Amino acid sequence: MPAQSAVVTDNAVMRKAPMISLVVPCFNEEASVKLLYEEVLNVMEKNEGVTDFEFVFIDDGSHDSTLNELRKYAALDSRVRYLSFSRNFGKEAALFAGLSEAAGDFVVTMDADLQDPPSLIPEMLRAVRGGEYDCAATRRVTRKGEPLIRSFFARCFYYLMAKVANIEVVDGARDFRLMSRVYVDAILSLEERNRFSKGIFPWVGFKTKWFEYENRRRLAGTTKWSFWKLIIYALNGIVAFSSKPLAIASVMGILIFLASLILIAAIVFRKITGHSVNVDGWASTTCIILFTSGIQLFSVGVLGQYLAKAYTEVKRRPHYIIRESSGKTRATERDSSLGG
Repeated sequence: MPAQSAVVTDNAVMRKAPMISLVVPCFNEEASVKLLYEEVLNVMEKNEGVTDFEFVFIDDGSHDSTLNELRKYAALDSRVRYLSFSRNFGKEAALFAGLSEAAGDFVVTMDADLQDPPSLIPEMLRAVRGGEYDCAATRRVTRKGEPLIRSFFARCFYYLMAKVANIEVVDGARDFRLMSRVYVDAILSLEERNRFSKGIFPWVGFKTKWFEYENRRRLAGTTKWSFWKLIIYALNGIVAFSSKPLAIASVMGILIFLASLILIAAIVFRKITGHSVNVDGWASTTCIILFTSGIQLFSVGVLGQYLAKAYTEVKRRPHYIIRESSGKTRATERDSSLGG
C-alpha cells in the first residue's frame, strides 16, 4: 500500500500543467501590445496552476508599428507567436486564424486594448478545468463611459437577436472567453465565410459559465469600431443566424396586399351604391405609392443580403492570407505531416 501511494504522488508531480493559448487580434494596437503583454505576464506568474502558456497575436493588416512590436516580443520571448495578414480582413477572420493556430489545452480570446481584464483568467480557468463547464465567458454589466446613442443601439441589437435568432446572445457579451479544446474544435468545424462569433459561440452549445465585470476604458489607442461599422456588424449577425427578416418582409407584403383589397372593395361598393368617388387625393395616393415602394425596396434589400451571403460562401475564398509569421504555422505543420 505505501508503494502504491508513492506512485500516485509521483504521477501527480509529473503530470503536465495545462497549456493556455491567448489569442489576441490586433489592428493598429502598437501602444497596447506592451501593456497587454506585461499585464498578462504579471497575472500568469502569480497563478500557480498555470506554468505553460503562449501568446498568439494576429496582426490584422495594421498600418502602424504593431507588427514591429510583435516581432520584438517574439524575438525576446519564445512564448510569443504572431501571424500578420496581407491586409485587413476583419476581426472575425483574425479570431478564426488565432483559434486555428492555438495549440493550448485551453484557449483564451481577448482584445488587445485591455478592456478585457486578464486578472479574470485564473478564475475562468478553474471554472472550465473543473470539468463542469466547457467555456467561461464574460459580459459587461455596465456601459459606463460609452456614448449613450451607442449604448442604446447596442441594447436594441441584443433585444432583436433574442427575438429573431434561435440562439441565446447575452446582453453585454464580450469576445473575452476561455474555452476547452473540445469547444474550440467545435467552433473551427464551422468553416463558413460570413462569421459572427457572438452567434457562433452559443450556437455550438456546451455549458458556459458567465463572469461579469464593469466596463473598462481603453488604456491606449482608439477604438476601431465606428458607429456605422457596428450597425453593419449587427445586421450581418441577424442575417447570419435568422431567416425571420425574410418572413417579416413576406408578412408586410401580404398585409399591404390585403389592405389594397379592402380599399378596392370600398371604392367598388361606393360606385355601385351611387356614391361619387372623390377623384381628389393625389397627396394620399403619392403617400401610398411611396409607402409600398419603400416596403418593396426593403424586401428586395433583405433578399439581397441573403443572396450576397450565399454568393460569398459559394466562392469559398480563404478567410485570410498570411503575409508573415513568427515561425511555422499549424496549417503548415499539418500539411507537412500529411505529405509524409
